[in-house]
Amino acid sequence: MKLTVARIGRAHGLKGEVSVEVRTDIPDERLIPGETYDTEPASAGPLTIATVRTQAGRWYLRFDEIVGRDAAEAARGVELVIDGDESDEDDAWYVHELVGLAAVRPDGSAVGEVVDLLSMPAQDILVVKQPGGHRAMIPFVEDFVPEVDMDARRVVVTPPYGLLAGETPEETGETRG
Repeated sequence: MKLTVARIGRAHGLKGEVSVEVRTDIPDERLIPGETYDTEPASAGPLTIATVRTQAGRWYLRFDEIVGRDAAEAARGVELVIDGDESDEDDAWYVHELVGLAAVRPDGSAVGEVVDLLSMPAQDILVVKQPGGHRAMIPFVEDFVPEVDMDARRVVVTPPYGLLAGETPEETGETRG
């Protein structure tokens, strides 16, 4: 199974450098010069990392095969992938393990379906698509996602008022003041 290490973002500068959305817990070990990655789509690669730098919590890479801003813009959305299986760490999951899980409240009422997991500087964000199409972005922390049950194919969510479309303060037990 192919697992995503990073997704290429916008071009940065004129020489082919790109920002990347990191999808690994160990970027310092995975994103190193000389490392070659298969890509999704496969036609975009393989790509070999030429340089790596971080600035203000963002990662920037340059690849041997991407020269110039136009090529960097064309690579936007390409994923760097590795072969891998399920995570063997406690309380750690790959994006593909979470996508498709039902998101429910503690009482079992449906909230939606997990469609993505975004890696952000402060914490990961669980993206839940609600039945009406709204995408709720819920911080993936124990207070708001207290349970991930892979056997039952669901996550229990307790997001604060305002993150879900169509809810009222009475439904969440919160008051506005």
